[in-house]
Amino acid sequence: RRPALLPGGGAPEAAAAAALAKAAITAPGADHYCLRAYADALEVIPSTLAENAGLNSIETVTELRAAHAAGAEAGHSAGAGVNVRRGRVTDMRHEHVLQPLHVTASALALATETVRAILKIDDIVNTMN
Repeated sequence: RRPALLPGGGAPEAAAAAALAKAAITAPGADHYCLRAYADALEVIPSTLAENAGLNSIETVTELRAAHAAGAEAGHSAGAGVNVRRGRVTDMRHEHVLQPLHVTASALALATETVRAILKIDDIVNTMN
C-alpha cells in the first residue's frame, strides 16, 4: 500500500457528492433517488465542519458546491474544502490541509457497508410482516 494524501476540509466528500449528484440527474428510476441520497449524506461532513467552526453551514456548502462545479468545468481536480481557520471555502491543497487517502476510503467503505446491512435487515423485516 502506497501512502497517498487527499485535500482535507471535506473536499473529497464534496467532490464525491458533486459527482454523484451529476450522475443522479440522468440515472433511471430508483437509482436517481439512491445517488441523490448518497450525495446528500456525503455533504453532511463539510456541513458539520462548517457548523462546528461557527460558519453558516448552508452558505458554506452552497459555496463549496459552486467551487466544485467550477473546478469540474475547468478540468481541475477538486481541492475546495471548508477552511475553519479562515472561515471560508478555500483550496485545501494550497493551505496544506491534507488527510490520508486510506482513512477517507476506509470511512466511506465502512459507512456504505453499514447502510447496506441496515437496508438488508429492513428488507427482511418487511418481508416477514
